[in-house]
Amino acid sequence: MPMQKQQFLKIHPHDNVLVALQNLAAGTVINFEGDTFALTTDIAAKHKFSLTELKAGDEILMYGVLVGKATLEIPKGGPISIETVHHASGEFHLGKRKTEWHQPDTSKFEGRTFMGYHRADGSVGTGNYWVVIPLVFCENRNINVLKEALSEKLGYKKAKSYEADVDQLIGLYQAGKSVEEIINADIQAAPDKAKSKRLFKNIDGIKFLTHDMGCGCNRSDAQTLCGLIAGYITNPNVAGATILSLGCQNAQVSILQQEIQARDASFSKPLVILEQQKTGTEAELMQQALKQTFAGLVKANETERQPAPLSKLCIGLECGGSDGFSGISANPALGYVSDLLVSMGGSVILSEFPELCGVEQELSDRCVDEEKANYFMQLMTTYNARAEADGSGFYANPSPGNIRDGLITDAIKSAGAAKKGGTSPVADVLDYPQKATKAGLNLLCTPGSDVESTTAEVGSGATVVLFTTGLGTPTGNPVTPVIKLSTNTATAVKMPDIIDINCGTIIEGEETIQQAGERILDYVIQVASGEAEPKAVQLGQDDWIPWKRGISL
Repeated sequence: MPMQKQQFLKIHPHDNVLVALQNLAAGTVINFEGDTFALTTDIAAKHKFSLTELKAGDEILMYGVLVGKATLEIPKGGPISIETVHHASGEFHLGKRKTEWHQPDTSKFEGRTFMGYHRADGSVGTGNYWVVIPLVFCENRNINVLKEALSEKLGYKKAKSYEADVDQLIGLYQAGKSVEEIINADIQAAPDKAKSKRLFKNIDGIKFLTHDMGCGCNRSDAQTLCGLIAGYITNPNVAGATILSLGCQNAQVSILQQEIQARDASFSKPLVILEQQKTGTEAELMQQALKQTFAGLVKANETERQPAPLSKLCIGLECGGSDGFSGISANPALGYVSDLLVSMGGSVILSEFPELCGVEQELSDRCVDEEKANYFMQLMTTYNARAEADGSGFYANPSPGNIRDGLITDAIKSAGAAKKGGTSPVADVLDYPQKATKAGLNLLCTPGSDVESTTAEVGSGATVVLFTTGLGTPTGNPVTPVIKLSTNTATAVKMPDIIDINCGTIIEGEETIQQAGERILDYVIQVASGEAEPKAVQLGQDDWIPWKRGISL
């Protein structure tokens, strides 16, 4: 039977606020744990109101942790808003290890496999992509030339839906229609053309990744860029790569080769590296790139999908366009998926360090040893200090959209975001762009910016990304499928072209967090096997932004 729908929710026994699960009008009588009071104002769904009378300076608790302090007197039933509360989070220190946890029942998934691409290093990919990447922005134009030459001819060019629409607009203009008539015209979206037949049936795509880095930056950024590119080349979802270098830039070929070796000492994938200053003319560079890339594709096409245990999955955990329901629906559901996968020997990556502010103590205590706990706290402290020195800080992380939908402080946002990591021990702590090598929960230092963070997770080895959103975002990745989960039904209904799974069922009492988590993992297995294609993949949403270690929250 479906659970009864609720008007509000207390997330943790220690909390002194309630979350509105639906729009509540001023004067609504709240009956909670033997106490009765009326709301002092309208409270929109996803927003919070006080359980007690609060004075200026009093602490606001959600998820059982400090998430803010009152700036004004807040009556019982009064709103928790940017006008009445400012960011605050608890201090943290090296504590005792708390690695005991209750593993979920995984019997439903015993013996399950996915159909993946097995690599020489023992990893298994959920896709088989060829990547073409420049070591420096000077080569972006040549990357685009290769894209124009290869994509359509080999069957990887995405059909364009709107060219016929433009033809209709041209026709209206040529017929002498006014601007107002053109604006009000009923333009019928043309259906997608059939996809071109792929020449290489086992190559899922050729991806051309451009960027604005590689030179004119500090040497550390160049080294980091090479590490990120090496992470993509060695990602199990990548069959091989073509790398274009100018030759004189900071991001040298030798650095890239060192970074590849650091991640895979026995690297054996097809790899084409060309330097324009050694080659000479553009024509010669393009001819070599085309011939060698084509030869590499022939080799990579020999790999076919084969069964693999679920322990070979590495899932990135991400959120973007978060709202006040993120921490009580989709994020906890991902946490359950994380615990399921960890229990079966798989790997998960939790990133976005600005969105772990306020839960540092819990996560550091869950680290398997003190060295990793100290490293995590050091990364958090250093990152926030650099942000503050630049005139900001973790407190500035929530976006206007976050705030509008109930995430009014970074600590509120963070406490909910951390739920994606489940409850298992922290197996490893990584700095960007290190590779995840340990089974279990990995913490990866990245910004909260969803594209930069998703880019980083895949660079660290994620072969599937689970991405929760309350407001809706089309974010994807070139080589790893990004599965989009809505925190609420309204967004899922409004934006079906980008949402794969609706977790609003949890808010509405139709499904438990555990049931949603199992449903999500079932879909992950389909995607990992190539049996289902997430919306971001269908749209060709190939977002790729390397993180400059300057301040980005």
